[in-house]
Amino acid sequence: MMQKYLLMALVLVLALSACNNKATPAQDTVATTATTEIKGETFGESVTAEGAMRYEELLTQIRNQDSMAVKVLGTVEAVCQMKGCWMNIVSGKDGDPVMMVKFKDYGFFVPKDIAGRQVIMQGYAYREVTPVDELRHYAEDAGKSAAEIEAITEPREELKFMASGVLLIDAASEK
Repeated sequence: MMQKYLLMALVLVLALSACNNKATPAQDTVATTATTEIKGETFGESVTAEGAMRYEELLTQIRNQDSMAVKVLGTVEAVCQMKGCWMNIVSGKDGDPVMMVKFKDYGFFVPKDIAGRQVIMQGYAYREVTPVDELRHYAEDAGKSAAEIEAITEPREELKFMASGVLLIDAASEK
């Protein structure tokens, strides 16, 4: 008889503990994450927001790598004022490097007036040493003064990005 009560008590304890289980963190994330459609204008190959990481996260992930295929969300600092054939991306943190973005096969350009806007880019991030003549050329394209251009005297290792597509996020969708 005692065994019967012990068995019933054990079943009751197991049933109560099963009712108290909390969802795993992954389940909580899925249940509470709202899906927001990001709208914008695409240049080059089609790009969606799905799977994009912030530029700050890219800086962390690429520290010990030469290159990586990635989709990145960043803020445009400057654009080539001659054609829109390159742009610079910055983070919101002081001291983080600027990343120059070029476009695959010189196959598309972006508008020249998008400084301050957010973009999502798909392609490859990589490190490269940029020679002085190229740095000066980019400074000239960006509209820098002659004194600023002449002050460039050393090559510089930079983080760069070769984009196969860019999504210029509509101002109303930017956060």
